[in-house]
Amino acid sequence: MVQQICFSDLPLLTHDVIENVEKLIAAGAEVVELMMDGEKWDDMEGLFPTLIEELKALPVRYTIHPPAWDINITSENKAIREASFHEYRKAIEFASMINAQHVVIHPGFCFCPQFDKELGKKRAKEYIHKLCDIAKPLNVSLAIENVGYNGSSLFTKEEYEHFLDDVDEITGYLIDVGHANLNGWDIASTIINVKDRLLALHLHDNTATCDEHLPIGEGTIDWTSIFNAIVDENIYCELILEYAPATDLQLLTAGKAVILNELANRSKVG
Repeated sequence: MVQQICFSDLPLLTHDVIENVEKLIAAGAEVVELMMDGEKWDDMEGLFPTLIEELKALPVRYTIHPPAWDINITSENKAIREASFHEYRKAIEFASMINAQHVVIHPGFCFCPQFDKELGKKRAKEYIHKLCDIAKPLNVSLAIENVGYNGSSLFTKEEYEHFLDDVDEITGYLIDVGHANLNGWDIASTIINVKDRLLALHLHDNTATCDEHLPIGEGTIDWTSIFNAIVDENIYCELILEYAPATDLQLLTAGKAVILNELANRSKVG
């Protein structure tokens, strides 16, 4: 089965939603991840009736990334936790309306070392169980992403790999390889360890110093081991190029070609 490559619209952040999708299709996207951040999404419910029909008319499939900035379901502030849950609920309902393949869920961050990460993990689990109750009747998968770095991540590598052990099967893992690199994880082994519930990979590079969202090959990530793991373990999941805002879309096109060529060459050898 040939992998289809998804383009995040993060490079076009703050621009018109439909125009973004059209530009990404022209660049070679077969699937588009919609980032629901910025003023274009402010009147979310008001947008839905028209936006849904326009999106469904375009020759592409979708994944959904709910608002990422200022959202934290493990916040030390209850009002922020509840608002974050509300935004995730709306994103799940929207995903159902456009037949999106999954909704990305950030389990949260712990920014201050004085706060209790164990409490953060407990809050994350409680809210994700509630989100499952919303998503399951709508048949919307939830992709739980490894987020946080420089000490803000709730999870070690091993904790993340087992976080969904007691969570409904409507959930799965989304491994952000850039975040994993910043935390010093063996990315290939994490891919292998969660392969049975792996929904997607966020693919971008960095120099292990900050979350740069560089094109593949411009940082320090060991891409050879990642591509080997995908082919050797016969992994089929959503491959999402998530490059930084204002990245030239030709680099997405080039990134897609790199992925397909690397996977094809390894498959031939195997």
